[in-house]
Amino acid sequence: MTFSGTGLHTGRAVRMTVHPASANYGIWFRRTDVDGVDDLVPARWDAVDDTQLCTRITNDRGVTVSTIEHIMAALVGCGVSNALIEVDGPEVPLMDGSSQHFVDAILARGLSALNAPVHAIEILREVEVVVGDARATLSPAPTLTIDFAIDFADAAIGRQEKTLNMANGAFVHELCDSRTFCRNADIHAMRAQGLALGGSVENAVVVDGADVLTPGGLRHSDEAVRHKMLDALGDLALAGAPILGRYSGYKAGHGVTNTLLRALFADPSAYRIVECDSRRVAGLPGAGLVSEDRPLAHA
Repeated sequence: MTFSGTGLHTGRAVRMTVHPASANYGIWFRRTDVDGVDDLVPARWDAVDDTQLCTRITNDRGVTVSTIEHIMAALVGCGVSNALIEVDGPEVPLMDGSSQHFVDAILARGLSALNAPVHAIEILREVEVVVGDARATLSPAPTLTIDFAIDFADAAIGRQEKTLNMANGAFVHELCDSRTFCRNADIHAMRAQGLALGGSVENAVVVDGADVLTPGGLRHSDEAVRHKMLDALGDLALAGAPILGRYSGYKAGHGVTNTLLRALFADPSAYRIVECDSRRVAGLPGAGLVSEDRPLAHA
């Protein structure tokens, strides 16, 4: 599966190809545009080195890949645990600002079950982090559930909250088409700092007070909180295995979620690695999805 689009930071064209991988390989990115150094970067929580605007990972030689959260959400949301992702630049293409194009291609290509046990991270007790007025927790639950709340002054967003059990293809059906969002004033401020040069109304929901400036308006009345849940799923995918637990976020972004994973893995009493029986496998995100579950395209 190959994708071409614009990078969020540079605004330049980026080409990315997702390859299947064998059992226990995990998810890795390969920078095809670098020479003479290790070009493989692990999609792992402890490889995250920057969370400004997006999630960026790096390897020991300083090779980085940024804006990985939407493809990571698509992979875990479709039940993919092993893949090699080749990209010819420092960032993943932003596409339309959601995971929809990735999900559509994954389900169109089809999924193969590997002849290997499925392991998951079971949350045994609550872990919480607070950063300013943002917070995030992981607590025990039989399957991955995400609940999220946001509160923005702009009337086009306002206060939104949503809870979803991520089993039964919930990511594909409820979240994958929800786009990243920002305030119009923030676009000008970020570009003045040389940031988000590839961001536009074509790949984000841009709001200005009560107005939605993006052509076509919203895909969901609560698209903003749905996208925050999408981001959270993508960032949680860096745990390295599916999570059995409840994630709760309030105004949490990429940095808060990564801080939460670091707090979790710093406390061995808060989790354990379990081999999933058929009941647990059936409750994982992406379990049971087929080509007919592909998301409907938006005009």
